[in-house]
Amino acid sequence: MPKRVLPISKTDTPYRTELTPVSFLRRSAYVWPDKTAVVHGDRRYTYRQLEERANRLASGLRALGLTHLDRVAIIAPNTPAMLEAHFGVPMAGLVLVPINIRLNGDEIAYILGHSGAKVLFVDHEFESLVKPAGTGALKVIRIDDTGAAGDPYEDFLAAGSPEPCEPWLADEMETLSINYTSGTTGRPKGVMIHHRGGYLNAMGEVIETGMTFDAKYLWTLPMFHCNGWCFTWGVTAMGGTHVCLRRVEPARIWELIDGEGVTHYCGAPTVQIGIVNHPKAHKLAQPVTATVAGAPPSPTLLGRMQELGFRPVHVYGLTETYGPHTVCAWHREWDALPADERARAAARQGQGYVMFDLVRVVDDRMNDVPMDAETLGEVVMRGNNVMKGYFEQPDATAEAFRGGWFHSGDLAVWHPDGYIELRDRKKDIIISGGENISTIEVEQAVATHPSVLECAVVAVPDEKWGERPKAFVTLKPGMKATEAEILEFCRQHIAHFKCPASIEFGDLPKTSTGKVQKFVLRDKEWGGKTKRIN
Repeated sequence: MPKRVLPISKTDTPYRTELTPVSFLRRSAYVWPDKTAVVHGDRRYTYRQLEERANRLASGLRALGLTHLDRVAIIAPNTPAMLEAHFGVPMAGLVLVPINIRLNGDEIAYILGHSGAKVLFVDHEFESLVKPAGTGALKVIRIDDTGAAGDPYEDFLAAGSPEPCEPWLADEMETLSINYTSGTTGRPKGVMIHHRGGYLNAMGEVIETGMTFDAKYLWTLPMFHCNGWCFTWGVTAMGGTHVCLRRVEPARIWELIDGEGVTHYCGAPTVQIGIVNHPKAHKLAQPVTATVAGAPPSPTLLGRMQELGFRPVHVYGLTETYGPHTVCAWHREWDALPADERARAAARQGQGYVMFDLVRVVDDRMNDVPMDAETLGEVVMRGNNVMKGYFEQPDATAEAFRGGWFHSGDLAVWHPDGYIELRDRKKDIIISGGENISTIEVEQAVATHPSVLECAVVAVPDEKWGERPKAFVTLKPGMKATEAEILEFCRQHIAHFKCPASIEFGDLPKTSTGKVQKFVLRDKEWGGKTKRIN
């Protein structure tokens, strides 16, 4: 006989239950208990086992004395523990805080402090990033990623109950996760997402990528980034198989595509470029849907992917919209277009997912710009997959939602067919390999060097990463510093991926009022090419 299944939310209303992605695991474990849910090297977990592990995590957290909506942080790559946290933490009525593994110790300490996390799970590879002085009363549990007794994480699970916890969820609008993004200021902002949005966004990913019950999803996209664009929950909803991957290695990706029968994965163009240009690249035995975001894919890349048998799906969004919000949905009539025109059509950002509201492109007064493919405006969004706001930052939240819509900060044109196409960033965020880099944060790091008088940072084109930061530096009179010295200085203060790719010394172009003219620097570096945008 099937075991009793507890409801996933508290309700006295028979015709309505609260939407939460936690319910996806409950159903899949009930319907397909013996189906493979997780593949991680030689380890395999069925859906029954995955649910039991998530239940043990939830009960273990409650046993620590945590209260409703307390925060639980995790620093881990794409491993079973990271996936389990996406279920076990909300099952316990707590809020997940997934942290970017590419940040440095100071940045991680800020997030832990700002979020008020009570517990931190940290993979052994990144334990050194957690500064003891900043943990305070924080309980830290190491993940050795062995799946065996003696691993502190596994021992923590073993002490928990395999049975479901009594539900604490009373409102689907409760915060499910706080995802920190660099935004356009030096300090990260905590994007609050809710259970309803997580549920609907996961369903949106399933629909737009054509995911079926036979899906085998390869984790090339970080689960810490927008909860893996909600595929953590979407794949589970379909009873698909999560194929874990600790780090992005094209050779290993091809091995898993062939050996595990991968059907879906996601990644920025730089990831896709590495895959299709690797020596192991070959014509696929079966189609693989590759969701692309982080920068517009080039026509050359799209063509190469299609030649190999990949089905690229181009999407666009932000952390504030749970990841992707729009998709360049394919039109059959485009099949008859020349290859270069097909690629240009597919490289647009499209329109809102079937589950979401359509986006608008507006002027400074919130009026729609003409659909002429020429007039620039800002992309604004609203709907079930737009964040609740920034955690404990009411002023930033109000600014983001002025006029009743979420302001993306991205400039775009609106095509006659209703599709949008990004043209530039309203602010100077750099998108490097799908990661946001704040120019202000980089400038502040450079400016703290004792020889630096002032600096400006702009994006410059990069064949591998799409774009990278470059710093233009004016030294203090009589002071000296080399490019290598400043670069090493930056590496000691911010994450390596945020550090400038190069330094150029000289005076900065300015207006008569002393404002640095970044567009002069940017135009010189891009040489007439269109800046690549997320």
